Amino acid sequence: MFAYIVRRMFQSVIVLLVVGLVAFSMFRFVGDPIDNMLGQERTQADIDRLRTELGLDQPFPVQYFKFLQGAVQGNFGVSYRQGRPVSTIIAERAPATLELAFVSGFLAITVGIALGVFTAIRRQGVAANIIMTVSLIGVSLPTFLIGILLIYIFSVELDLLPSFGRGETVMIGGWSTGFLTASGLKALILPAITLGLYQMTLIMRLVRSEMLEVMRADYVRFARARGLSDRVINFRHALKNTLVPVITITGLQLGSIIAFAIITETVFQWPGVGLLFINAIQFVDIPVMAAYLMLISVMFVTINLIVDLLYYAIDPRLRVDARAT
Repeated sequence: MFAYIVRRMFQSVIVLLVVGLVAFSMFRFVGDPIDNMLGQERTQADIDRLRTELGLDQPFPVQYFKFLQGAVQGNFGVSYRQGRPVSTIIAERAPATLELAFVSGFLAITVGIALGVFTAIRRQGVAANIIMTVSLIGVSLPTFLIGILLIYIFSVELDLLPSFGRGETVMIGGWSTGFLTASGLKALILPAITLGLYQMTLIMRLVRSEMLEVMRADYVRFARARGLSDRVINFRHALKNTLVPVITITGLQLGSIIAFAIITETVFQWPGVGLLFINAIQFVDIPVMAAYLMLISVMFVTINLIVDLLYYAIDPRLRVDARAT
């Protein structure tokens, strides 16, 4: 087990280094931040001075090494646009994105698994067929279009929910939350549904497929022949074995929720790190862009590592294979 953890952590570090190198290399072609930071009256001396202060006159390997050195210490430099530490800016925006991702992930997992189990058990029923048909919307339509449709229905036509913003928030320590206000909770509904709908339908269809396969297994038929009730067979035997492969996909989907938050936050003008990244692209704010992509990579790698460890702990076949090798 220890050797497996060490090997996976080493692979994770390599992935982070490669992602950081690719992301930092791409930013060289986004544009010159000096053009956005200095006005029309700038001189060549002003350009050279600012370029030296920002370290943009140094070779690319030196810039990348300094970025990694600071990132390990939680220092991502200073925003070219705002002139403030990037870590401070991200810390201010992170609560909005994390709360949105948490609610979206919770809805995707709970509703997705529940509907997947229901459509597998009642696969011939009318309700199950309607759910499977409607689920094609979540799989087929792009995220931004779903958000626009929800805004049109619930904000424009019905005037029930806000179409943009986070609503009223309160500070608890250094954390700003909208969970404790009515306007904050109302503002969270449409973005959370938009962000979690694709993952929810994907999890639902995966759970249904895996559960139908498990229910055809010999040990389930044997349990049914022993006279066990349908509840025991469906939830103690079938569902338990269904969740083993679902864990991997669910973990990766939770990571993608953070990444897909860029689109949702842009549609709803949600003040999170995704919207911050979009604004950073427009102003060629390289420190903010690099910090965002590195944080997303860390989240993906961490979630993937946790999923691998859970998979290793749940599936005894992996432990047997590890001992054999």
